[in-house]
Amino acid sequence: MSDMLISVLLAFIPVSLALSSWYIGTQKRANNGNGAFRLISLLGFIFAATAVLYSQFDATPLSVLTLSPARLIVLGLILFMSLILIKFCRNYMAGEQRINLFWRRLIATLSAVSLVVISNHLVLFWLGWVAISLALHRLLMFYPDRPRAVMAAHKKFIVARCAETSLLVAFALLYWHHDSLLINEITASYVNNTVPLTLIEHCAGFFIALAALIKCAQLPIHGWLMQVVEAPTPVSALLHAGVINLGGFLLIIFAPLFMQATVGQWLVLIVAGLTTVISALVMTTRVSVKVRLAWSTSAQMGLMLVECALGLFELALLHLVTHSAYKAHAFLNSGSAVQEDIARRLSPGRSPNGKDWLASGVFSCIAVALVYHFSGYYGAISVWALVALALSVLIATRRGLITNGHFVTMALLALALASCYAALKSLFAVAVPVSNWREAPLSAADLWTLLLIVSLMCCSYVLRYQNHKPRVQALSAILFAGLYLDEWLTRLTLRIWPTRLPTRQNAKTASHSSASSAKENF
Repeated sequence: MSDMLISVLLAFIPVSLALSSWYIGTQKRANNGNGAFRLISLLGFIFAATAVLYSQFDATPLSVLTLSPARLIVLGLILFMSLILIKFCRNYMAGEQRINLFWRRLIATLSAVSLVVISNHLVLFWLGWVAISLALHRLLMFYPDRPRAVMAAHKKFIVARCAETSLLVAFALLYWHHDSLLINEITASYVNNTVPLTLIEHCAGFFIALAALIKCAQLPIHGWLMQVVEAPTPVSALLHAGVINLGGFLLIIFAPLFMQATVGQWLVLIVAGLTTVISALVMTTRVSVKVRLAWSTSAQMGLMLVECALGLFELALLHLVTHSAYKAHAFLNSGSAVQEDIARRLSPGRSPNGKDWLASGVFSCIAVALVYHFSGYYGAISVWALVALALSVLIATRRGLITNGHFVTMALLALALASCYAALKSLFAVAVPVSNWREAPLSAADLWTLLLIVSLMCCSYVLRYQNHKPRVQALSAILFAGLYLDEWLTRLTLRIWPTRLPTRQNAKTASHSSASSAKENF
């Protein structure tokens, strides 16, 4: 009975959102979003009831809809972000003539995302995956008179079909091999597997990895993500805070298979690793706030996929949640970027000197080493090196901004942040118990990741503090152009599937046309 009740409550979430999307689209009177806000609030209570039932009965039904701790966290995140987006849109989109159309597309996207999160059936999962892309495409085309928005949607449409095809091939291979459409049954066969994978299973893992890379906008098919800023700000927040994370969610769900598919694992390590480094460096050269955030998303998604490839799925889930919250706030708060920049320029500060860098590096390494020792963690050390380097940059920069900051305070800050990181990582490990698949310390994958992290930190230091040198300025110019990867992809896209972009009149032409029309009418 409890299994049936959980399934019914789960099914109510995407179905109610889909029906609400259809109903709002049929209304002729402008909708202010109150109904959508109340619906999401109701679904929040239903989600809480479902979570209580799941914890009480510990039931995971082998049906087309299922629940697990990881799915529970992601579904709660979706509902929470939905409340924030809808509340923001009620003011941001006020006065929009096609507001009902916007609500229809937004809620339809949320319905498709929730369906993917709770799906335990390969066909249902794939249909939800396709529905997300189609609904999001309509959102990106909400302003069809903007050439950059049309171009971004056109490229997104093509790469989305590639991701869906890759996922469809992977699911077809898995069904062929296991003769089952239930995801839980398929992944359970790999949990304690000691037999080498067959060619079919390796191919399935490879295509799942490829679908995740495409969904997360990894290089060189990242360009559309930088141009969707032409869409309304809530759409950008939805995309960067929720939809694009589904590539990592896909790898978390199929973790037992992915970690044994060596070719797919190294495909993610190489592509996502290079994307992390390049996108993070390009981000430092951008001026536009939204474009910087877009490059940051590409880098963060690359790092999340690398964490999955290292077997750190609990860290990837933590990354998914924190990145969603941060990026949603960053996009919705982008309107105050000018005031924040003025305050930053007026605040006193100085560049860290050699003493600051040395002290921050020592404190960070000691703090991370202590936390690493007492946490009982055994796995890839590259992520801990990343934490140590990030803390070094944070403390050295903070030391420069706060000229009277004491080194003792900085040491305590490093220890507190490292302890918080280990505690959150251990907490999310309860939801994703896959420690058996972690890469061993100093393995080939760990060393590759460590090389990428050190390269990123060295290049970031040079770009920031050695930017007066001609070679560094030349490198900065190339990075500002994004290595020209998007230009090549755009030409290839238009050659494969040409599209007609809208032409926008400038203010002078529009004014002249209006004046001529008025004279003719007179």
